[in-house]
Order: sequence, then structure tokens, then C-alpha cells
Amino acid sequence: MSLFKARDWWSAGLGEGEEFDQGCLCVGDVDNSGTGHDKVVVGSYMGMLRIFSPHANKSSEGVPVEAQLLEVQLHNAIIQVEVGKFVSCSELLHLAVLHPRKLSVYSVSGTAGNVEHGDQYQLKLVYEHNLQRTACNMTYGTFGGVTGHHSLCIQSMDGMLMFFEQDSYSFGRFLPGFLLPGPLVYNPRTDSFLTVSSARQLESYKYETLAVATEAESRQDPDLPLKTGGKRLTPDWTFVLGEQALDLSLPSFSHSSSSIFVLGERNLYCLRDNGQIRFMKKLEFNPSCFLPYTSVTDGTTNLLLGNHTNMMLVYQDVTLKWAAQLPFVPVAVRVGNFPELKGVVISLSSGGHLLCSYMGTDPSFFSTPKVDAREADYEQVDAEMKKLQKFIREATRTQGRRLLARTDKWAQDLTAESFKSFSVGSSTVVAFSAFLNGRYPPADLTGDITVSYSSPTGVPRVLQSKFSLPLALVCVQSSPAKTTKFKITVDTNQPPVDLNSIFPEFSAKSEDKDGNSLAFQFLSGAKVTVLASKTSQRYRIQSDSFEDMWLVVKELVQRFDRNFSKLGVKDFKKSFSGPLPLQEYFLSVDHHFQLRVSAQQYQDLLSERAVQFRAIQRRLLTRFKDKTPAPLQNLDTLLDATYSQVMALAEAAEENRALLEEAFVRLRSATHLLVLLLSLWQGLTPDQTAILEATLLPLLQDTPQLGWEESCDAAVSHLLRTCLSRSPKDQATSLAQAGGPVLGLPKDTARLKKHITLLCDRIGKGGRLTLASEANLPNLNPSS
Repeated sequence: MSLFKARDWWSAGLGEGEEFDQGCLCVGDVDNSGTGHDKVVVGSYMGMLRIFSPHANKSSEGVPVEAQLLEVQLHNAIIQVEVGKFVSCSELLHLAVLHPRKLSVYSVSGTAGNVEHGDQYQLKLVYEHNLQRTACNMTYGTFGGVTGHHSLCIQSMDGMLMFFEQDSYSFGRFLPGFLLPGPLVYNPRTDSFLTVSSARQLESYKYETLAVATEAESRQDPDLPLKTGGKRLTPDWTFVLGEQALDLSLPSFSHSSSSIFVLGERNLYCLRDNGQIRFMKKLEFNPSCFLPYTSVTDGTTNLLLGNHTNMMLVYQDVTLKWAAQLPFVPVAVRVGNFPELKGVVISLSSGGHLLCSYMGTDPSFFSTPKVDAREADYEQVDAEMKKLQKFIREATRTQGRRLLARTDKWAQDLTAESFKSFSVGSSTVVAFSAFLNGRYPPADLTGDITVSYSSPTGVPRVLQSKFSLPLALVCVQSSPAKTTKFKITVDTNQPPVDLNSIFPEFSAKSEDKDGNSLAFQFLSGAKVTVLASKTSQRYRIQSDSFEDMWLVVKELVQRFDRNFSKLGVKDFKKSFSGPLPLQEYFLSVDHHFQLRVSAQQYQDLLSERAVQFRAIQRRLLTRFKDKTPAPLQNLDTLLDATYSQVMALAEAAEENRALLEEAFVRLRSATHLLVLLLSLWQGLTPDQTAILEATLLPLLQDTPQLGWEESCDAAVSHLLRTCLSRSPKDQATSLAQAGGPVLGLPKDTARLKKHITLLCDRIGKGGRLTLASEANLPNLNPSS
């Protein structure tokens, strides 16, 4: 615990469940107020863009409304934000926002307000570039020595530098020997770009060298001859770091201290512009971020350095000058000037804690109580030692445990006050209750048991195991149904068995004493009937609900396995002869998709009505504050009507949300059933079935940012391009391609249904499901 703490000047909590990184924070006069005071711009991976103008002594657990100038929900994740002169023929500052597949430049403007709520700020799109490759980070500067405006350079995930000059694309170049992207920064003093490659070395490329290098139309092997004009790209100089870099920085506040700072995983480096080392500082902690911010003495540089022990350290070159405690691990740090205070340290955590602080002392007044100085009684100490050793030996035979049960829709702490430690080898029974959490059957009856305990030496341990709730918890026995909409037939290689013996808990009230039929009535669903053939080895499962058949089919297959295993039958096989019920499955897909579309429409309508409601409020407040009141012109009536619309839309959106949750659970049940039928149809191994289930069920729940349709389509497309590709040539081509587009709500489900159909077709023709990229490649061994 540091004696010194960062003094909280202003703070805010940004959203809930959002994520941030080092590129999500920037500081500048983004609204061009002309006062020289900075604004704080924060973007999140959830697509939220916020702009703040902090004031002294204004902090709360949420976001202080009076300090927040703007909050906009963008449709894509925000990787990085920067403030600069990004518009041609304009000296004003603009905001550049980097998304995974898009670069957007906005203007931020403020309009003086007429009421006490203050000014109104607007975000207007000036231009944008759709990127053909997934972006990693960006930098900006006066490339080529051009003054008056800034150009942008974006590094893609596959190693391409894309250069943009305002609203036009200039050129692109691939970095040689690229494997993984590293930090990127522009050096205006030498007109060069600095990055850290996967070879763990700092590399410098001059802009002129990049401009005349080989055109990056396609990725080429550096060992092959050039196919187009231009020179092969090589760095001007390199410096071996021996570790991966977290960040790069080139301070420009003093010409006498022209340095390049590199923050490594264990060391801090300072180099000259020609790549020669100035000094190196070995760090005794794991750093998280840093920022060179000023030069107090000629030839030296002061910098802020955050680490994973919640500390903000101030160094002058290699000398530690100050240490301040933070309430979180900072992932980004900046320094800003505000009306009440200059040189404020702005730090951001990965969970969205934004803090504006200054360095000050906050000493602890705790003092250690005085201890009476007396000689030790060695006989008493020896007796106490023997007592403790006896206690330790007894503890080795007992261990305290904590039990937690969790299923699909509920979690319960099963640790009771009387749940004491018990010895190794003994057992105990813990009772708990489970209840349905909706008006529909669950998608799964399995749960997880987690036991946490302490070993004899005091080391915490955790054990996990799965369990299954009984089928009788969600359904009761009923009379069989003769006519139904959906039917599934499962074949076996053994004589038909008595269903009453397979399901003894449901046989007491069964009307069929021969055991050829059994019906299950779900407490919150449809009726499912199981029929056993008298002449063949087939079993038919039928119901009016396709999704509700899943739990019964799964239970039937599992009980068949246990029954014939007890009888000693080793060659028992079960199969499904098809056809696959894809059309029935696609009904669940379409229903879920339509509810997602409705949710998006409700969200858009709510946003429009909320904007209208606030506009009417502002006009009414203006008229009420006027010294000569003017007629309201039915603004009060319009306000009431808009409020009623907002409440009605909110209720409809909440009802749609509940329906969407039910639709997703039913979609999960239908997907589980389809995976089981595919496994029985082609005799898939457990590993192959797990891959198929992870592909068709990539999410356990929908979110507004990422839904099942786009996630499943991306996963299925990946299998079709890799292990299920038609030829090795197609597979090699797909592996060399760049990443796909940003996932978002599709226009319809036609593409998804086409890909799922193609997936089932290729599995049916013998395609192998595997995670190895060389699954379907031919054997190149000459002896084969």
C-alpha cells in the first residue's frame, strides 16, 4: 500500500459490462472551443462514444450528467480514437474513430442552450472509409512533410499499412516478415513509422521508402521475385528488444529531448531517432501503460507509468520521482488541461472507470501499538508449538468444502451453516430445490456442481462435476397422441424394449401395459409421444412442437445406452436414417430472427421518440422561463402524447424481449436436437459432435451487439472453408484470405439457412469435422 494516493478530482463510471483498451482514450479541444481547454473522448468495444468536460468536485457512481457533453451509440466496436486536423482545407480539429472494418471522421460542434441544461453538442459524420481488412490500430501525422493537415495510417491484423489522405485512399504496403501486429507510431522528426515486429525488434520505415515500395495488391512471398514495379520494403534501422512491446511514444514537447520511448513487458527503453540506445530501465513489475508528458530539465523527460499493482509511477528518465495509488489497473493514461486545473492525469480502466486525478499525499494515520518488551518463555513457546502441530495433523484428515450448484437458468449456493468439515472418504447429502424459470421447457437439464475447499496446507482448491436433473421435473405422464405435426424415427440393432422399463418413473399411470407407447406432457409445453414398433427395431418420437421433442429424444438415447450396457450388449448401435428435419428447424430460426428484428425496430423508435420528447421539453422550458410568456401552442398536449408513445413502446419492447428469450431457448433446443440427429445419422465421434455443437451454438445467450444468426453463420462458413472444403486448393485459398466482415444483424436468414443446408450435405457425403487445418489435404508422403 503506497503512502501516496492519486487525489480524485473528477471520476465517472462508464456503462455496465463494457470493455476498454489503450486506444479508447484521447484528449483534445475536439469541439474547437478556442479556450485551450481539453475534452476527454472515450470509446468502448461495445460501440459507445462519450465526450466529457470534467469539472472540479463533480463525481458520482455513474456518469455525471453535467460533465457529459455527448454520448452516441455507434454500430461497431471502437478500437481507437484520435483528435487531429483530418479534413482538407480546414484548420479545425476533428475526431477520427477506428472500427474493425471502418474509419470514420466526425466533427463535434456545440450550440449554446437557452435553458439551464447547458449547451447542446452534435456529432456529424464528415467522411468514412470502408476497410477491406480488419484494423488493429492507427497513427496520424504530417506524412511526407505536408503541413496544415494530418494524414492517417492504419495497420491491419494481417500486416498491411493503409494510408489515407483526408477523404481519399493513398496506398497500402505489407510489412515484411509479418506475423502479429504491434504498436504503431509516426515520427515527424524523421518522417518515418515505428513498429515492433513479431521478431521482437523495433523497426523504422521512412515514408518515402513506403511510398516507392511494392504495391500491396496481394500478399507476396518475400523470397519470390517481384511481380510489379517498385522496391522491396526494408526497414531503415532495427533495434532488438528481446520482448514484446506494449506501447510506443514519441514526445514532441522539447526539441532538445528528441527520444523514442518503448514500453516492454519488463523494460523501458529510450532511443534516439537513429535507433541508438539512450538508456534502459529494468522494471520490477508488470506495466500496463505509459505516457511521456513533459521535460522539466533540459535533456531529460518525465513520464507516467501505470502497472498491474494499481500504481501510477512518475519517472524522470530512470529515476523514480513519485508513486501514487490508483483504485484500478490503468490501461490508458493521458494528461489534460481544464478550466479549474492544469496538468490533470486522466486514467482509464478496462472496465470503464474514468478518473481525473492529481498527485497529492494521503498518509495513513494508523500506528502500530506498542508491544511490552519482555523475555520469551521458551517452555510456553514449546508447548504452544506442540499444540499447533497436533492441530495441523488433525486438519490433514478434514477439509472444509463449499458447494455451489448451477444449471441453465438458475444457480444456488448449497453451503449451509451446519455444513462442517468432513474427513477424506466420507460422503454427505445436500438437498436443494429447482424450479422452472419460464413458461417454456428448458433447453438443458444438466447442471454444474462446484466444490471449493482448502487443502491441509491451506491452499484453496476447486472441483467441478456435472449432474442431470430428472426428466420428471419438467413433464408428467399422459395419454399418447395419435396425430401430430412432427415425427422422428430412431433405429437400433437390438430387439424392441419395454418403454415402461426404460422410464419406470412414468410407467405407474401408463395406459399401455405392453410398454409399446408412452407420452410425456410438459408442464409448460406440448405433449411428446414415444412409440415402439412391435415388428421392427424402431422407435418413433412425435409431437406438435419440434423443439419440445429434444429432451425426450436425448433422454431416450441415453437410457438406451445405459440399459444395453447393463445387459452386457457391447455392439449396441443406434442410428437415424433421415431425412434431416431442416425445414422444421428453420421455422425456429426464422421466428427468433423476426423477434430480433422487432427488438431493433423498437429500439430505433424509442430513440426517435426520446429525442422528440427532449426537444419538446426544451421548448416548453424556454417558454416558461420567458418574461413575457407566449402561448404554448399545444406543446403540452404534444408532450403528453409523446410520453404515452414512449411508455407504450417501452412496454412493447419489454414484451418482445421476453418473447425473444423464450425463442432463443427454443432455438437452442431445436439446435441440440439437430446436432443429435446429425450425430446419429453419420455416426459422429464425441469430438466431432462437440465441434458441431460449438459451431451451431456459439452463444449461450443473445446480446444487442452480437446475436446467434451472425455468430452461427460465421462459424459454419469457417467449417465450409476449412475442414469441409471441396478441395485442398479451396481450403488453402480460404486460409490465406483476410478476415470476414464485422458481425452484425443480417438482412434475412437466407444465407444462414443455405450454409446450414450445405454443412449437413457435406457431412452427409463424408466430410470430416476437425479443428486441424490440414484435415482434408492430401497425404504428401511419397511412400503413401
